[in-house]
Amino acid sequence: MKLIKLTAISAAVLASTAALAAEPVVVVDDNKAVAYEAEPVAVAYEAEPAYAYNADAGVVRNTTGAVAGGTKTFFQTAINPAAVSAEVGTLGYGANIAWGLNENTELQAGWAGGDVAELFGGDIDVDDVNYDVDADFSNPYLGVQLRPAANWFTVGAGIIVPDNDIDVTSNPESNGIYEINDVKYIGEDVGQLSGSIEHRNKLAPYATIGFRPNITENFGLFGELGAAYLGKTNATVRAADPTKPVEIVGSDVGTTAGKVAAEAQKELESENWLEWMPIVKVGATYRF
Repeated sequence: MKLIKLTAISAAVLASTAALAAEPVVVVDDNKAVAYEAEPVAVAYEAEPAYAYNADAGVVRNTTGAVAGGTKTFFQTAINPAAVSAEVGTLGYGANIAWGLNENTELQAGWAGGDVAELFGGDIDVDDVNYDVDADFSNPYLGVQLRPAANWFTVGAGIIVPDNDIDVTSNPESNGIYEINDVKYIGEDVGQLSGSIEHRNKLAPYATIGFRPNITENFGLFGELGAAYLGKTNATVRAADPTKPVEIVGSDVGTTAGKVAAEAQKELESENWLEWMPIVKVGATYRF
């Protein structure tokens, strides 16, 4: 009889709730009190993710934090970026890769380039000489993109390594005259002047502000405004026939096409064209 009672009591204990199971259970058998302590019931808890997607705040996934903890190598982090983007703007056409340092900060590496002269009108005026511009830009860059308010507003800064080829070809005025430093030359005598512009800075710091709204969990758009300091310029201007005599309008003294080109070079270099390079870009982002 005792065995039957004990068996029934044990079954009741095992079927009790988790709350009751945490308390000792007292069993009375033949006027003898015996205390049994139930085993605690295992409860599973699901950990919250460290970084959850937030469409309003626009937080980013941390892809580098685990490196410091030693659970990921730098190579594993490098091949697992937080996002990739395509862009078009005044620096050219390009793309970048971003790695999330935390929910508000991304490290970016990218490139932009190509023929973007048409974005600046395709020509420039220096003094009274008009030049057609042919540009082949190459602008690799490394920067940091911040979301200071943890929303769509962004602030960026970094370094560009500019390698931009800028070629120029002169056009005389409609009356066939070149006017350089207030001196007028017969355009037919001078012929066509051609040259190039090179910025002196080998590293160009830049800063931008922008917006990066997330459209879905994976896709987003962005736009940025800012500037890069490319520095002063070195210019070269050449005449097709440097030794050809050139008539100076209103003077009995003549010169040569080579000397006219030298004067044009001084004017072009003093212009410091795009010393401050405007940055205007738009693009789309895919987040992993």
